[in-house]
Amino acid sequence: MSLQNQINEEIKTAMRAKDTVSLESLRAVKSALLLLQSESGAKEEISQDEEIKLLQRLVKQRKDSANIYTQQGRPDLAEPELLQASIIEKFLPAQLSEEEVEAVVAKIIADTGASGMASMGKVMGEASAELAGKADGKTISTIVKKLLS
Repeated sequence: MSLQNQINEEIKTAMRAKDTVSLESLRAVKSALLLLQSESGAKEEISQDEEIKLLQRLVKQRKDSANIYTQQGRPDLAEPELLQASIIEKFLPAQLSEEEVEAVVAKIIADTGASGMASMGKVMGEASAELAGKADGKTISTIVKKLLS
């Protein structure tokens, strides 16, 4: 089942359950998917990689907003953002643990012969490509810095 079909089914379920937070989150995803589809022109289907990147961006936006609200002492606004992020994350593939990401990055460093921070860009490029959808960029970056320093 395509992501759009899954979202539409979840919207129906949320409407029946009168779950406003889920409904708002799912409608945001549906809207973003439609925008992405219209941007790509006449192309009918959005690739799975594009869907994953879109979902990751939506989750990151919500987590960043929640972080800002928390810093400003507004937990009443942060909580709905975190709930929405958790709902959207359900549609993402399972995320790798830090240990698993570290193992992949260590293998990339060994394969490329990278040493020192000068090689960070090269390692980040390969790690980001290999771990796309499986780990967020911030985690990858942190682990690459740790292993190269």
